[in-house]
Amino acid sequence: MTIHSVVIQKLLSTNAHLGRRVAAHHFKIYSVGSRNGMTIVDSEKTLICLRNACSFIGELVRQRARFIFVNTNTLFDEIIDQMTETIGCRNDTSWRLGGFLTNSSSPRKFRGRNKKLNLTAIQPPDCVVIFDTERKSSVIQEAAKLQIPIVGLVDSSMPLDIYKKITYPVPAKDSVQFVYLFCNLITKTFLYEQRRLNAALGASAIAKPEIREEVEQLDKIKTVGKDKIYVLPYERLEPASEDATETKQLLDKLVVLKFNGNLGSDMGFSGPKSALEVCNGLTCLDLVINHIESINSKYGCNIPLLMMNTPSTHDGIMKVLEKHPNKNIHTFTQSQRQQENIEDMSESRTLNKSSAQEKLYPSNLLEVFLSLNSSGKLEPLISQGKEYFLLLQSENLAEVVDPKILNHLIKNSIEHCVEVMPTTSGTEETSLPPQEGRIQSKEHVKSINTMWMSMSCVERLLQRNDLGFTSSKFFDRAFAIDTPWSRYLPVERTSDLLILQSDLYTSVEGTLVRNAARANPKDPSIELGPEFGNVDDFRSLFKSIPSIIELDSLKVTGDVWFGTGITLKGKVSIAARPGMKIVIPDGMELKNRIITSQSDIGGPSSL
Repeated sequence: MTIHSVVIQKLLSTNAHLGRRVAAHHFKIYSVGSRNGMTIVDSEKTLICLRNACSFIGELVRQRARFIFVNTNTLFDEIIDQMTETIGCRNDTSWRLGGFLTNSSSPRKFRGRNKKLNLTAIQPPDCVVIFDTERKSSVIQEAAKLQIPIVGLVDSSMPLDIYKKITYPVPAKDSVQFVYLFCNLITKTFLYEQRRLNAALGASAIAKPEIREEVEQLDKIKTVGKDKIYVLPYERLEPASEDATETKQLLDKLVVLKFNGNLGSDMGFSGPKSALEVCNGLTCLDLVINHIESINSKYGCNIPLLMMNTPSTHDGIMKVLEKHPNKNIHTFTQSQRQQENIEDMSESRTLNKSSAQEKLYPSNLLEVFLSLNSSGKLEPLISQGKEYFLLLQSENLAEVVDPKILNHLIKNSIEHCVEVMPTTSGTEETSLPPQEGRIQSKEHVKSINTMWMSMSCVERLLQRNDLGFTSSKFFDRAFAIDTPWSRYLPVERTSDLLILQSDLYTSVEGTLVRNAARANPKDPSIELGPEFGNVDDFRSLFKSIPSIIELDSLKVTGDVWFGTGITLKGKVSIAARPGMKIVIPDGMELKNRIITSQSDIGGPSSL
């Protein structure tokens, strides 16, 4: 028996040859007659059409095209979900809204009977594959209007006006068995073409050093142990495109998700730390919102800001948001029970040093996305074509939205990435030069609480809703970017407020800009004693913030009061003994000084 005969028998076993009724004139080219009022579809023609459709799909896969698989028949759901998960595509259901393709250039809001908000996709697909063509006339009409090729199953009952719009028709009965066979062929076509692309990439790497470096980098990520992390220097990232249109398309795939669970109680502030005023009446949250809005305005993109509040921070956050009406900002609240679990977990992690590697990732990551999913805000983001989340776990006032990092992650298909601070401890000796990537122990890198996650990674995470979930097990192949100091402006202590409120940073159009007069790329090291730990005490002890442009380090302990117009340079240490008060007079300049009493202010003392 020939292979051809085996394939034909396989088609017959799926009942693909049984039509619904006597064929209309335009379908007779696929039929060999009728029996008992049903059209008998020619299996030879079905096989030819299957080959043509798979060949077309394979050609698009080689071009890295976008696909949308449309289905509503519940009998096919599990089959198509398994196929799309295997090949890395998504089974789109937003077609139910009507206009999901024709409205893609200008997303609109729709409301269904259940009052659920849905948004249309931003980027149109390169191909639409339909498994139940008779019920999808609206999708076919829209795809034909946009000249998007359609691959679809056709039956003898299909009207001529719909049939003419199918680019690659596959004549067959849409039985479960045949849909399974069709999906199996599509899956094998995808995997085969993807293997060919990977092989071509490996071959071209010999001639192209930049591609070879990317392949080597991905290989290193795959071989990293569970207790190790691959760290890539920020300087090694490819510069973002100078084409504003390409940058816009890149940023349109991004969503910023900020955690607003931290209270300012450790700084003596009664509200959420995000509502703490930093400079010129702007809070931490104001600066983050202004930064994202400036990016949207500069490139014409649409980066939404999602914020997860807790019951204890919700009211304070909403009060700040009153100053930002009509902006693409959405909030959702985490339940009190989940918050208690997070606090218990945080305490246990602090006490248990063996769980240091868990500090790379948010302990409440699963709870955050479960809350996001239950709020109904995740599905619209998927419908808009969003592909990556930027997670902000703490108050970082630097320019966190970086097209360079996003471009690197998308280009190399990296699902998750944490940003860490430059460090030399724990670096393993490898054959790579210092400026290349390196493998380090997770215990010797410090996360800046900024993380990137792909949408596919989030979908896998939501399937892990068990009690034994841990971040270190889920992110078994850790990847990090060695972030420069310019990307980290935390607000954790009053010493951070001193830096941000000084002349080292100024607020320009609502965003912080570093003073170009400072030669040192790193901010000065500042240690303030417990007398300055409370925000109110900090403000009373500093009549005005000193000039620190040329300051290297400052250490202050005890009852020390600062006047106005003070300039600090080099290394300065001021320590007031118990029961003693030191007052730094107005307009004084301190350069490389050690001060332990009021009398020391008059005479210099080298460090």
